[in-house]
Order: sequence, then structure tokens, then C-alpha cells
Amino acid sequence: MAKDILHVGGFTILKRIGMGARSTIYLATDEEEKAEVALKRVIFQRPEDARIFEQVENEFKAARRIDHPYIRKCHRLKKVRSMLKVKEMLLSMEYFDGKNLEDCPTLSLGDVLLVFRMIATALNAMHQQGYIHCDIKPNNILMSKTGSIQIIDLGQSCKIGTVKRRIQGTPDYIAPEQVKRKPMTPKTDIFNLGATMYWALTGKHAPTLIPRKNKFGIPVVEPRRAPDEIKKKIPVHVSKLVMDCIEDDPAKRPLNMMAIISRLDLMVHNIFGEKIQAGKNATNNNRTAQ
Repeated sequence: MAKDILHVGGFTILKRIGMGARSTIYLATDEEEKAEVALKRVIFQRPEDARIFEQVENEFKAARRIDHPYIRKCHRLKKVRSMLKVKEMLLSMEYFDGKNLEDCPTLSLGDVLLVFRMIATALNAMHQQGYIHCDIKPNNILMSKTGSIQIIDLGQSCKIGTVKRRIQGTPDYIAPEQVKRKPMTPKTDIFNLGATMYWALTGKHAPTLIPRKNKFGIPVVEPRRAPDEIKKKIPVHVSKLVMDCIEDDPAKRPLNMMAIISRLDLMVHNIFGEKIQAGKNATNNNRTAQ
């Protein structure tokens, strides 16, 4: 690592741990607080970087208003100026030792449901504070070795009811109202969550209003197949929850995150209840055989 970035704005950089849109994430030590942090560094290099600066500032402001163990906290934002212009931003954030969902090992159905229950719980807390995330996707969900999760990157988050000036979102997970630039609501996060869960269960992306392109660069309209049609082992009721979440019409999606959590609770209870009962039966059979 270059020597000129080992000490930056009161932080000692230890190693690079990630890359974002025009930003780099480091594991660093806050020299003032004497604590390990995740440090997002953005350097102004071209005019379009102004949008990235805007998102970093937005992430800081939104994260400071939300306090939940599954949502990454932001500690402080430092702006480095040159000739009165901001040339660099340093965002100090809570460090979470985990990998994003794309880099995690394949999860069992039960584990997928538990992970998405945690995500839904965190998003529900955000909604209660009047905010929505607007960019839920595998890369924005970290999972530790112990199974805990953390939602990151609140750069596109906004207050409920916001109409954005431009299309923002990730094409493979974007909700129709994001593409059409309609008001953002908790139903937007529900679509993003459902599209992410679709990928987690099937390994494929649910078609959105931004179609994928073939090798010739031509948009290809794909049918939206239910997860249980792609993988027969996926229970129909799990598949239906996902498809309900990715309805194009927000009014047809689940009412809120609590409704999703309730349905996930029943599914988790059914899966792990059956495993517990099977374990008891096996124990009883062993005792009988003895």
C-alpha cells in the first residue's frame, strides 16, 4: 500500500477491505478515539464525483438517525478541502467483520429465511424512523461467521415519500417505482428485499423494468418464473412470499415489513420445528432399541 495513504485525516489505514462506487473502504484506526473503524474514502477526480460526495453525506445523515444492531452506524464525516473546495471525504463507520452475501457460502433454506428475517427487522426499524434504504441487494448485506448480519451503504436512502431527481438503484433489484421516478415508500424496500431473496434462493435474478442485455447489447425481456419453478425443492409458500414482494404494483405487495416478518416466522417455525421433532423421534428410537 502506498505510504502516502497510511495516515489520512486522523486515521491510520491498516488494510483495504472493500471497493464501492468510486470509493474505497479500509480497516483503519481512529487516532482520536483509539478504535477500529471501517473508513470510506472518496476523492474528487471528475465532475460526476459530486454525486458520490452527495451520497456519502446522505449516508452519514441517514445513519445518524437510525439506531439498530443490524444497520451499520456512521461515526463522523470529515471533509478535506483545498482552495475552499471539498476534494476528499472520509466517512468513519462501525467495523463489522463479515462478507457480503454474494461471497458467503451457500445457505440452507432455513438459514436463508433467518437471514432475511433479520434484514426485514432492520428495514422495519428504518421505516419506523421515516426512512427507506432504496438499495437492498446482496452486496449491501454483510454476514459474519456467527450468522449475524449488517445492512450497509445508506447512500441512496431517503425519507418516505421522496421523489428522486434521477433513477437510482441496482438494475437486478430495482423496483418499478424507482425506474418510473415515483414516490419512494416502504413498499420499495419490500420489492428490493424480495428480489434479493429471489437471488438467494435460486441463484438467478428476477426480471425488473431494466432488462438484462444479451451478448449483442440488445435488451432481452425474460418471463418472471417463481422460485419453486426454478428449484423444485423450494416450498410453494416460500416461493409465494417472494413473488408477492416483487409484484410490479406496490399495492399488491405485502402491507409492510411486519407482515413479511410474520410470514417468515411461520416458515422458520415449520422448518426448525420439523427438525426438532425429527431429532426427538431419533432419540426415542435409539432408547427403544437399547
